[in-house]
Amino acid sequence: MAYGTRVKVDPIRELDFGDISGTYASVGTPMTDHVRIISLNNGCDQELYVSFDGTNNHFRLPANSFVLLDLSSNKIREDGLFLSVGTQIYVKEVSASVASGSFWVTVIYGEGGK
Repeated sequence: MAYGTRVKVDPIRELDFGDISGTYASVGTPMTDHVRIISLNNGCDQELYVSFDGTNNHFRLPANSFVLLDLSSNKIREDGLFLSVGTQIYVKEVSASVASGSFWVTVIYGEGGK
């Protein structure tokens, strides 16, 4: 039996530099499906902390860098490692004020084929 999975990409989640400060700001909306691949992109001129709970620092991203998390792109079934539904991404400044750029999140899900 063949298993098919189609790519489903969410609209981009983006936060402009003017909305980033020393306290966590949410980036777009929470996840509406189990995330297989997520790209966290810092296009700002300063380092940023990324959080998955709005309290703890989970990633520290240098200016103009990104991290790509491929959690389960090769899984053809619905079991495996995923970022859960309802997860919200937050960012804040590490130390210096952000003066330009933006932060954005790209999310890819898998959707069963027919």
